[in-house]
Amino acid sequence: MEELPVEVIGNILSRLGGARDVVIASATCRKWREACRRHLHTLSFNSNDWPVYHDLSTSCLEILITQTIFQTTGLQGLSILMEDVEEFSASAVIAWLMYTRETLRRLHYNVHTTPGVNILELCGRQKLETLFLSHNSITGVEPNFQRFPCLKSLALSYVSISALDLNLLLTACPKVEVLELVNPEIAMSDAQATIELCSSTLKSVYIEAISLDKFILEADSIECLHLKDCALELFELVGKGTLKHFKLDDVSLIHLDIGETVDNLEIVDISNFTIVWPRFYHMISKSSKLRRLRLWDVVFDDEEDVVDLETIADCFPQLSHLSLSYDLKDAVLHYGLHHGKSNLENVVVLELGWTVINDLFSHWVEGLLKRCPNLKKLILHGIISEAKSHEECQILSDFFSYLFKLTRKYTAVDVQFKFD
Repeated sequence: MEELPVEVIGNILSRLGGARDVVIASATCRKWREACRRHLHTLSFNSNDWPVYHDLSTSCLEILITQTIFQTTGLQGLSILMEDVEEFSASAVIAWLMYTRETLRRLHYNVHTTPGVNILELCGRQKLETLFLSHNSITGVEPNFQRFPCLKSLALSYVSISALDLNLLLTACPKVEVLELVNPEIAMSDAQATIELCSSTLKSVYIEAISLDKFILEADSIECLHLKDCALELFELVGKGTLKHFKLDDVSLIHLDIGETVDNLEIVDISNFTIVWPRFYHMISKSSKLRRLRLWDVVFDDEEDVVDLETIADCFPQLSHLSLSYDLKDAVLHYGLHHGKSNLENVVVLELGWTVINDLFSHWVEGLLKRCPNLKKLILHGIISEAKSHEECQILSDFFSYLFKLTRKYTAVDVQFKFD
């Protein structure tokens, strides 16, 4: 330990994360105190990490955080997450940010202050690369003044901001690649709730818990798009065909448009969503590079709609991972399995889910196994309730007996069961 360079000790302390652990470890000896003072590059204050944070008065907390930060030089990562703590004084928070802003690369900030603190004004025009803001308000964005020339990742969680300011904020980040919006409070200038965002550098966009009439995203370089728990009348992506990963999770959406150029799509993951299959299929049918397709707990708008394996095999020749879970119907199931003769030659992982135990699911599994000649892994997801009558137990027994006999025919396939 005595031979360790202070730079290495500084890296060790930075990996501890929590400020309390850093302070305790730095008290080991003079060398570790020097490493903490000169070579510590990451520091975190999180009210969930240490219960004592909740027992201390706000003024004591301010003093504790101030002393700890001011004993360092050259902090690159600062995380202050005080979610369930009373309001801090704005002067203390401003002092922390003013002291660290010239070297700061990563800031995670969730602090309630009186009055509010303008993070954009304090940290703009600096070297910040990652900014996470939570439970704060952003107003009056000025892209020319509050500019983030190095920012690559922007996350806003439970933040109050207008649609205009949100777009201006993106404009102020010429290198931003990652955007996360979680349950934002969007102020609108007109009756129709609309957001229009434009960025030529965005590669990954995650949107959760947002309710709007229209959401229009213009992103020429986007590769990953994930919408979760959203209610939208229209979502439109305007891009240049760079999208690779598209995911919808529990989204209410009337009109979806991800553009005509979807040639580079590799992953499509749809769950808890109502699908108009002809329209949805038309949207992704040109994605010849598709490797993973997941349709999980989906509902078809038309009861006659079906996931046609023949169509999937023809349009997605590189498909290697297929996951399906939806309500099975006899006639529709028969068409989906037996229409055409094309096999899913490259599918090596198959995931299937059931909500109701019956013969349809067993026949479905058998039909899909026949269409996947090179399958290596079969994962069956299911729900089994606790209370069972004798008749239900017998159905369950017959169900698994059939599946076990079936899987014995496919000895090269690794079969796994997962129950919720």
